[in-house]
Amino acid sequence: MPSLLPSRDTVTAAGLASSGRRVIEIESRALDALAARIDGTFSDACRLILASKGRVVATGMGKSGHIARKIAATLASTGTPAFYVHPGEAGHGDLGMITDADVVLALSYSGESDEVLTLLPVLKRQGNAVIAMTGKPQSTLAREADIHLDVSVPAEACPLDLAPTSSTTATLAMGDALAVALLDARGFTADDFARSHPAGSLGRRLLLHITDVMHAGDDVPRVSEDATLSEALVEMSRKRLGMTAVVDSRQRLVGLFTDGDLRRTLDNAAVDVRTARIAGLMTRDPKTIAADQLAAEAARLMETHKISGLIVVDDAHRPVGALNIHDLLRARVV
Repeated sequence: MPSLLPSRDTVTAAGLASSGRRVIEIESRALDALAARIDGTFSDACRLILASKGRVVATGMGKSGHIARKIAATLASTGTPAFYVHPGEAGHGDLGMITDADVVLALSYSGESDEVLTLLPVLKRQGNAVIAMTGKPQSTLAREADIHLDVSVPAEACPLDLAPTSSTTATLAMGDALAVALLDARGFTADDFARSHPAGSLGRRLLLHITDVMHAGDDVPRVSEDATLSEALVEMSRKRLGMTAVVDSRQRLVGLFTDGDLRRTLDNAAVDVRTARIAGLMTRDPKTIAADQLAAEAARLMETHKISGLIVVDDAHRPVGALNIHDLLRARVV
């Protein structure tokens, strides 16, 4: 059986790279042409969505369906409630997912996809506003929609002019433009984004507080300022955070003793480790953090000051918690 792969003699690295660059150049020209169409009609589409009491329902068949699904996901994650409905399934019951308050975003480059066009009469009777994205301004979908966004391209990047390439790129870019314009109009913030991405790294950085990661109660290492070095070492070993808070008679933080302090103490021949008091070895006025601050702020403090642990204090400067870099790593804050 002959090989289906092209001969190595006919495929060169330069030829493959040239093909790849040609695709990027063609799609770049398509996006340049698209930018000129971000005009009053685009603004009307944004205002229609902003005024809606419902959601954006994106739909499309084939490659347009894949792009519609991505646009819906981008809208939903940037402050505009949205979801995707397959037009074929919509004709068999999923239309019930669409309320009369929703705006329908219908994608079809030809503007003549039967499955999408079949939905139009029902959507019109229900009172849904329809925004269409097509590459054919004279198509049925473009004419029947309340607003038409032109995503036509000079050429597909496919040399056969068959596979959707430039057209899907342009349609996706138009969807991104909608999402970001709506984000700006709503005053959507990074905190808002994090709330819809609680499992992502951004969500963890923006939503996780010190109280979520710190050790509290009996797990906080602490000794009095008149404790001996050996007593401090026992406390550090028991709590396993590589440090211990040092407190006065009113339980206020006066210092911190860490593994690093221990190494420096052992290097000092003048210190008798059997009788030394922790007050003379500790770091005074250590960096601290409040329990209501973000865990990301603890990571910033540790990085800035080249430290690996922090004591969490209340308004009276009493230790209420402790955390180290390993706690932040486990919480995937860093």
